[in-house]
Amino acid sequence: MCGRYASTLPPEQMMELFKLLKSIDMVPRFNIAPTQPIVAIWEAHGMRETHFARWGLVPGWVKDPREFPLLVNARVETMEQKPAFRDALKHGRCIIPASGYYEWHTNPDKSKQPYYITMEDGAPMALAGLYTSWMGPNGEEIDSVATITVPTNQQLSEIHHRMPAILRGEEIDDWLNVRDVRAGTAAQMALPLEDGALKFHPVSTRVNSARDDDPGLIEPAEVVKPEPKARKAAGGQMSLF
Repeated sequence: MCGRYASTLPPEQMMELFKLLKSIDMVPRFNIAPTQPIVAIWEAHGMRETHFARWGLVPGWVKDPREFPLLVNARVETMEQKPAFRDALKHGRCIIPASGYYEWHTNPDKSKQPYYITMEDGAPMALAGLYTSWMGPNGEEIDSVATITVPTNQQLSEIHHRMPAILRGEEIDDWLNVRDVRAGTAAQMALPLEDGALKFHPVSTRVNSARDDDPGLIEPAEVVKPEPKARKAAGGQMSLF
């Protein structure tokens, strides 16, 4: 799954890359976590708009968001059938601009090593997403999003078995065009990137805490290998061999 990412694009660059008419006030973020407000882009009345939305989808039919499960990711294999995502795939497709994302590899001793994953050429990412608008009984409105995940490619399989769907070029245009591009056609765009399109490096476990949000989180870090466990040898003595 994709549960943390970074977004450090300047507003002016984001306007140019994603064909926006207006920018949005945003600061570089290095450890964006679920439930936080994030920047998402979708089309309204034929124009692309930037919005702040909660990361964790809340379908419009939910009575109380506080009692609804946190839907951070939508699996590409089931999003066309799941009631929580089905309508959003038809009418609420969006992209989430990112500089890179984090994934955790589970070591043999069950500890987890985080990695930071970016495009090989350093280009920004457009994560495929779904959005909805929830209206409360007192007129309150919450925009919320979920990122779409796909099976990983061979290159990243050594880290994790899932990865976010990353769109490029005309795929972005078609994904956002909910007027002319049907849900089934859009779903076929959510595919793993080819091997070699991404690169990754280990980073500090400080990223585990959403309270930490600084440039040091994306810097390469040494992988700390677990110490071998001592086991009892003959005679009751401890041995490392």
